[in-house]
Amino acid sequence: MRVVLDTNTIISALLFSGTASRLVPLWQSERITVLLSGAILQEYLRVLTYQKFRFSDQEVGGLIEEELLPFVKTVRVRKRLAAVRRDPEDNKFLECAVAGRAQHLVTGDQDLLELGAYRGISILTAGNFLNQ
Repeated sequence: MRVVLDTNTIISALLFSGTASRLVPLWQSERITVLLSGAILQEYLRVLTYQKFRFSDQEVGGLIEEELLPFVKTVRVRKRLAAVRRDPEDNKFLECAVAGRAQHLVTGDQDLLELGAYRGISILTAGNFLNQ
């Protein structure tokens, strides 16, 4: 199963013990394939350097290199989309999902959740995804 995880979902999965943390063993055991584009990786890295997390650049790099990158499939996005108008930055997740032929986009972002689905890709919260 091919899945795109938005930034809040990946941060919650890697750093906290809530619902999203149940995704980590799924990607590490290859029960799901997490799709990742360059733009999404850049956002993950940027957010992890926020002061509130108190990670050094080395710690951020280690976290991504050890807990995520060995388990993802990188996707080259060739077509830009404009499906989310209120927050165009969210389009990068749809672009990756479309380019990578994902079945699901897992997010807590209301602008994406409002779509419900996009080109056959279901857009779900982590909890709803895990319940499927």
